[in-house]
Amino acid sequence: MAADASAVAAIDAAEKARGKYAALSFATIAIVVGLPLWWKTTETYRASLPYSEIAELDTLRFQLTVPISVVFAKGSLLGDQERKLPFRKTQEVEIPLHSKTSVTSRYEVSYRRATSQEEKALSQASAQEADDQLLPMQGATAGSLTIYVILRDSFLLPQEVAVYIGKHRSAVMRAPRGTEDMLAAVATQVQEVAHAMSFTPESIAEALSDRIPIGQPGTEWKRPFKSSLGYEITFSLLNPDPSAHRVSWDIEGAIERYVKPLLGKLSMVAEFSVDSQILYYAALGVTPRFDAGSSGYILSAYSLPHVINPVEARLGSSAASLYPVLNFLLYVPERLHSPLYIQDKDGAPVPTNAFHSPRWGGIMVYNVDPEAANETLLPRRVDVDMVRVMEVFLAQLRLLFGILPGPLPGGAILANPGNEGLSDWELDRLLWARTVENVATVSTTLTSLAELLDKISNIVIKDDVASQVYHAVEFAQEAIAELSRGHLDSAFQASKAAITSSERAFFDPSLLHLLYFPDDQKFAIYIPLFLPMAVPILLSLVKIVREMKQSKKGTIKVD
Repeated sequence: MAADASAVAAIDAAEKARGKYAALSFATIAIVVGLPLWWKTTETYRASLPYSEIAELDTLRFQLTVPISVVFAKGSLLGDQERKLPFRKTQEVEIPLHSKTSVTSRYEVSYRRATSQEEKALSQASAQEADDQLLPMQGATAGSLTIYVILRDSFLLPQEVAVYIGKHRSAVMRAPRGTEDMLAAVATQVQEVAHAMSFTPESIAEALSDRIPIGQPGTEWKRPFKSSLGYEITFSLLNPDPSAHRVSWDIEGAIERYVKPLLGKLSMVAEFSVDSQILYYAALGVTPRFDAGSSGYILSAYSLPHVINPVEARLGSSAASLYPVLNFLLYVPERLHSPLYIQDKDGAPVPTNAFHSPRWGGIMVYNVDPEAANETLLPRRVDVDMVRVMEVFLAQLRLLFGILPGPLPGGAILANPGNEGLSDWELDRLLWARTVENVATVSTTLTSLAELLDKISNIVIKDDVASQVYHAVEFAQEAIAELSRGHLDSAFQASKAAITSSERAFFDPSLLHLLYFPDDQKFAIYIPLFLPMAVPILLSLVKIVREMKQSKKGTIKVD
């Protein structure tokens, strides 16, 4: 019996040992293999991002370099001063804006004598002819300027004109009156002309309006449309009384003759699509008041904001477009409220009988010819004078894009830009502002994206998203570098590529937080799966540890 008891005890001890080893084996496999495997297979994939470079990009330091070439015609300088040519001079002016944003305007001015071909061009009968002939000799790139200094008594310019700003990237300037330091006087005038033909502190500050806290906006605030890769332009004819007026407008011909040349000049800025429509029974939504003095009806400046909303509900173009829509409306007043005039805030009639709304478009009121109004046969035929209408709409289009005349120096005149409606240097001014705005937008977008991804750790960052972020940072840095070198064209193209990449990364569908479970929900899902297996293992481990402690105590007592 003793032998049997000892055999049973040995078997029990072996079973207990085997149970211990089995529990330890399960625990080891679960901890060493299972837990890391579960952790690895359930972790969120996050490609690396250039967080340090994005942080550096959040503090923008722009240096806008304008290459200027000052060319002196023969005899415009005294002999001792002419012997100093050629030479270069650099001037830097900082535009104070914000602690995280600074802009330094750098003017790199080179002084030289005119070549024989340039002398021949400057001897033309008019400054316009000289401007056209000088263009092939300049080789001027976007953002650069060439200023020609001619004799004080030259007949190229009218006597009352001191500066002629051409339609390309050049200007003709009379030499200052006799002074001891002629070059210093020329440098002062050159700076004034450069400010008129390049960017201004106001245009740069408005381009950075999203980053710079400014007080209450004024009447000129936020007039231009924000920078975009494309725009949709819609011309609408509003005829609220078709039973009285049969309006005819040659909008196709007007777009071909007046709009397309301007949009062709702006094609490097963005893509454009143009359409037109006629809306019948579309009223302004505001009842004008009768004015006995003018025997007509009046729309005051205070009632104009209430005109847009009722009309916009009928347009239906903004909802179908991915790009901002510029609306230009031609309104023919109904017979009951005709003629209709627009008054400004001072009560004076607006000469164009039109108004525009910042970042929306413009409306022109087109009154019927008085001779046609006396006709008794209805509906009266109304032939719209498209020349007068398009003059107003193109002027509003320039305002909506921020193409505004700069501070002209005294005695300066501007050349007619011709059929394109836009001078080369005006296009450059727009490119300066849009490049700075694009880079600032990229900085804000990437900073917001980095903060979002750092705050929400369970959002997947795919490789293609990270690649777009890297490209956006690279292109933004390239744009800033090209601006400092004075290469405006390449800087603008880099800024467009940067904003495209940043928007693709920011709006990637894979970054939606709702697609992923937060950590607490992930554990709530997996705990019911692992808990039934983990409890026996944990209880076995606790039992083994307890038995080991008891065996150690028993050993100590025997000793």
